[in-house]
Amino acid sequence: MISNTMYKRSITLPRGTLDLTYQTNSATAKDGTKTSNHYQLEDLLGFAQRINPKRAFLFVSKVLGRHIPVAPNTMRHAFTDLASLVPSDLPEALLVIGMAETAVGLSAGVHQALQTRYPNALLLNSTRHAQHNDDNSETLLTTFSEDHSHASQHLIYQSADKAIQAQLLASKTLIMVDDEASTGNTCVNVVTALRNAGLDQLEQVHLTTLVDWSLNQNQAQADVDDNISARLPNIDFHRHHLLSGAWQWADVPNPEPITMPSVDTTEAGSQPLGNTGNWGRFPTLDSTDGFNNYLAKFQSAFTRFSGQAPFDKEQLPERILVLGSNEFVWLPFLLAEWLEAKTQNATVNFSALTRSPIALGGAITTMLSFSDNYGLGMTNFAYNVEPNDWDLIVLCVETSADSVDDMWKGLDNVLVVSPTL
Repeated sequence: MISNTMYKRSITLPRGTLDLTYQTNSATAKDGTKTSNHYQLEDLLGFAQRINPKRAFLFVSKVLGRHIPVAPNTMRHAFTDLASLVPSDLPEALLVIGMAETAVGLSAGVHQALQTRYPNALLLNSTRHAQHNDDNSETLLTTFSEDHSHASQHLIYQSADKAIQAQLLASKTLIMVDDEASTGNTCVNVVTALRNAGLDQLEQVHLTTLVDWSLNQNQAQADVDDNISARLPNIDFHRHHLLSGAWQWADVPNPEPITMPSVDTTEAGSQPLGNTGNWGRFPTLDSTDGFNNYLAKFQSAFTRFSGQAPFDKEQLPERILVLGSNEFVWLPFLLAEWLEAKTQNATVNFSALTRSPIALGGAITTMLSFSDNYGLGMTNFAYNVEPNDWDLIVLCVETSADSVDDMWKGLDNVLVVSPTL
């Protein structure tokens, strides 16, 4: 159900102007009743300039904990509110799939909320990090392209567990989770790739995003969806979102050419991944797999860092920032949420390192740049992170502690948590 009020806003960026037409949507509770949606544009989004010739602007989420540090409880509310829009009584087996790297944590949060109604729902995230199982053989299910992205190629892996793999292939409902959608092309690419890979029993696809920009002032929404449905034969297509609208972009006269850093790789990197459990790069029923072990690694590392033994939550400082790294954000988010619950008078925020190149300005007030911890030889970034603002920065990686850039090692308030500690 959509509100009748339409809003307009223009955002001026160095390379052009972004004109928005948007509306807030009513939310649906689990019992099916409609409730007032408290999300406004300024609650969900800021705006910045991408360093990307394919698309010059970026919607910067305020609830994802990706480019803007945010309280874990704010993130959790967004995950749960978005999941509440997904209908009950959908055909099962049900698969939740998230888009790397931005929506990996969002998809896990939506999946966890949906499991109150669909306890057997599977979670599977795309990845740009090539994976290997114990015998070092790849178990790649399929690949697809996200055409407008800074890193367009995605990998999707299958399960070595025969029962899980059989359930994956038997999926009847797909919940595709992303931070935002515009044309629906990525959704079509994902569904087509999955069907070609053996998910030939799919009946319904639910594109589930924080913000949907597919509204077209010159075309009814039903016609837009009909176009997508025509590209996905025999699929019932639906959308769910907290806010929807349309955007138009106008370049400034003679914009300067953009040179984008080389970030479009799906290589594994020279740094091996430690064992963090299975939180979604392979199909899983339990996205919290590995969290208890990672929490223990944090407690052990903090004991050494603080000089306190054994771990004592009373020694935690008042201002804590937890940073995930690239796609490794879900277990770090759970750690931030745990810290938030343990430190009643403290400020705990969550954000993440990223390979996304974004220009300073607008929603991006500061930028740290450094070498990635995966051994890919690419520059990574942390946005809106001023190290001196925090008593403790917990940098969570899935590689060894030594893999982080010297910039982080040189800060005396940074605690690196690694599965290999």
